[in-house]
Order: sequence, then structure tokens, then C-alpha cells
Amino acid sequence: MKHSASVLKEKMREALVSVLPLALVILILCFTVVPLGAGVFLGFLAGCFLLIVGIGLFSLGSEMAMTPMGDYMGAGMAKSKKLIVIILMSFCIGALITISEPDLQVLATYVPSVGTWTLILSVAAGVGAFLVIAMLRVLFGIRLRYLLLVFYLIVFVLSFFVPKSFWAIAFDSGGVTTGPMTVPFIMTLGVGISSIRSDRGGKNDSFGFVALCSIGPIVAVLVLGLVFGTHGGEIPDLTPVEFADSREMILAYVHALPDYLLEMLKALAPISVLFFLYQWIHSPVSKERAIKIIVGLLYTLAGLTLFLTGANVGFMPAGYHIGEMLGAKPYAFILIPIGVVIGYFIVAAEPAVQVLEHQVEEVTAGAIPKKALSFALGAGVGISVGIAILRALTGISIMYFLAGGYFIALLLTFFTDDVFSSIAFDSGGVASGPMTATFLLALSMGVTTARGGNILTDAFGMVAMVAMTPLISIQILGVIYRIKLRRAQAEPETMEPIVETVIDF
Repeated sequence: MKHSASVLKEKMREALVSVLPLALVILILCFTVVPLGAGVFLGFLAGCFLLIVGIGLFSLGSEMAMTPMGDYMGAGMAKSKKLIVIILMSFCIGALITISEPDLQVLATYVPSVGTWTLILSVAAGVGAFLVIAMLRVLFGIRLRYLLLVFYLIVFVLSFFVPKSFWAIAFDSGGVTTGPMTVPFIMTLGVGISSIRSDRGGKNDSFGFVALCSIGPIVAVLVLGLVFGTHGGEIPDLTPVEFADSREMILAYVHALPDYLLEMLKALAPISVLFFLYQWIHSPVSKERAIKIIVGLLYTLAGLTLFLTGANVGFMPAGYHIGEMLGAKPYAFILIPIGVVIGYFIVAAEPAVQVLEHQVEEVTAGAIPKKALSFALGAGVGISVGIAILRALTGISIMYFLAGGYFIALLLTFFTDDVFSSIAFDSGGVASGPMTATFLLALSMGVTTARGGNILTDAFGMVAMVAMTPLISIQILGVIYRIKLRRAQAEPETMEPIVETVIDF
């Protein structure tokens, strides 16, 4: 118990460090160029507190439950060595955990002419199918870059035949489906299944699962666009409610908390039932381990409930208000550098990012420092937010940025090590989590509303941009690492400090 308390304390400290810089940037804006009403401001402060506590609890719960569950099932499937079992289990896991992602259910209500559950089930099937492909890639040793080239080529060719209003939504769906529920489970599932291979490449192939699973939703939504078109549907009112006073703010939290608790119970239930059913049939875990996993699931439930409540109730109105007020100013383009700064810090507040950083350090034995990875992620997301706000201000088509960005990202796979490419494409899905889908998307909506733009084509796409730029920034980190490694090999006396000098801060 004492050990758990000390670990929880450390997780809370890490969460505070993650959220504080973002909170300070927004507070500076509130006290200078964008004054918030008292209710919205108090709601934002309450949201900050819930984010810190939620991230801390989620991080602990992820280590205690989601990571062991994914590792256990991955290793179990690998040991069975039955291809049909691996395929069926992979599809079921991918589909069930996708249905569990709360952000997907929110996004599904915004797609015109397509029923909510039609989209959710289609996206779930897409993730399940691509998780099967990811499993087969590891088992048969197929290089990730070739699969990425083929599938993204299919994506961009398919987009030519789909209405433009589906472009941003399709690429956004690839980001929201790889959120805090999916990432810990799928990444550790990859580690488990890669254990069947004893070569070094097998260990590196544990990355790339999130990258491939992010493609499935894009393909699914584009196919739906071909079938349904854009007729017969309306976009719901996306304007968040602003609080008139502190009492209204408190009531908003009180009413929202049970809703998000129920939402997360529904989210955790399918994958939890599948895990305990699988381990009961395959080989039951010890009583002590089962209790630890159950406690971890409770931490995860509490953490994500608090996080989503804080992000949606506290951060979303603040983001929309800041975007709307600055978007209406003559100097609205100041939002671009502000967006870059917010984007740099907001990625640290994404729960799944911390899971990725821990996994990268563990699997690469420190060869890819957490500090360097955090910098590359932050820089990439900062640039993407700046570009997304530029789109909201000007109405430039998202396809210009996506086509050019993915071309550069895929080209870089030939100039960096496979592990960097895998981590980069994983990071794209990881970085575009609940904070992006709430605060940043609301910011973009506010700007678009103030400028009189089309929310569906101009505001949406924020998640897609955030998911794309880390693919480039982290692979650039990989190119730098490769250059430094070659220099170190040429000069043996400089070999020892190579890891610490990938990026000088």
C-alpha cells in the first residue's frame, strides 16, 4: 500500500508538470488579450485540477492494468502459434477497444448523412482489420514502410472519389480512435506478440501497431463517403455552453461527471470482459495479479472520467471563447504563433503520450531519450496547430497539407532507421488525443465561426494535422541520430555519450 501511494504521488507530480505549462500559457492569454468571463475562467481552473488528478490516476492505472492485459494477451496469442486464433483475437480486440474510445462517439455525431453507429461500427471494423495486418506484419517480418506506402497510396487515391466534406473527418477519425484507451493496450499487445521472434528486428517491430491501426478509420470513413455522400444529414450545434457564474459552472461539472463515468464504464467493459474471458480459457492469472489488474482498471476508470470531464466541461468553452474572440480581431493572425506555443505544451498533457514515452525508453533501453522524443513531439504538434489555425482563418483545403506532409513523412522512412519510422507513425496517433479533440478543436471552431467559415471543412482537420506532423519531426530526430551514430562509430572515443547528445538542449 505504501509503495502504491508513493507511485501515485510520483504520477501526480508528473501530471502537474505536464499540465502546468499549458495552463500558464492560457492564463497569460486570459489576463492580456482574451479576458474570459468569471464562470468560464473558474471552469477552466477546475478543469486544470481535474486534468492533473485524472492524468495521474490514469497513468497509474495504465501501468497496473492496461499494460499487463495487453502484454498477457499478446504473449498468449504468440505462444499459441495458431494463425487463425491470432487473426480472430486481433480483430475482436481491435474492434472492441475502438468502440470503447469516447472521442469516436463524439466525432461520429458530426458526420453528415451517416448514422452514428454505422460510422462507429465501420471504424471499429477498420481498426480490427488493420490490427490483424499489424500482427501478421510482425509474425512474417514485413517492413512497416512498405505497408505504409501501399495503404496511404490507397487512402489518397480513394479521397479523389469522396466528397471534400469527408476529407477532414476521415483523417480526424484516424487520430481520435488511437486515444488513451487504445494506445496502452495495443502497444503492449505488440510487445507481447513480437516476443515470438528472437531476433532484434522482432523487438523493434513491437512499434508500428498504432501507426497501422490509425489507417483503418481513414479508409472506413472514406468508403462511407463513397456510399452515403453528403446528402440528408445536418451537423449538430457545436458551440460549447459558457457559464454565467460559478454556480452554473459547478452544476455543469456535477451533471457531467456521472455521464462521463457511465461512458467510461461502457468503454472499459468490453475489453475487460474479453481479457478475463480469454485468461480464464487460456491460462488463469494468479489471484494477486487479478486483484492488481482490477484495482488498476478502477484507477483507469476514475482517471479517464475526471480527465474527460475536465477537458470537455472546463477546457472546451475556454478554447472556443479564445478562438472566437481572437478570430474576430483585425490582428487575428496572431493566433498562429499562439497556436504553435499551445500545441507545443498541450501534447505533454495527453495521457497516451506518457505511455508512449515510457514504452519507447523501455524497449530501446534508453537509446531514444525521453527528452528528445518529447521535444520532437512538441515541435511537431506546435507546427501542426499553427497550420490548422491558418486553415481556419483562410479556408485553405486540408488536402494540400495532408498530401504534402504524408509525402515527406513516407519519403523520410528511407533515410532513417525502421524503429524511428515506427515510433514516428505511432506518435501521430498518440499525440491526437482527448486534449486535441476538445480544447484545440474548440479553438479552431471558435476561429472558424468568427471568420464565417465552414466548420466541417475548415475547423475539422485539427486532429488530422496534429496526427501528421510528428511523423516528420520524429523521423528528422532519427536522421540526426543516424548521423551522430555514424560519426561516433568513425571516432570510437566519442561512442559513449552518443545517446545523450542526440539533441542538445
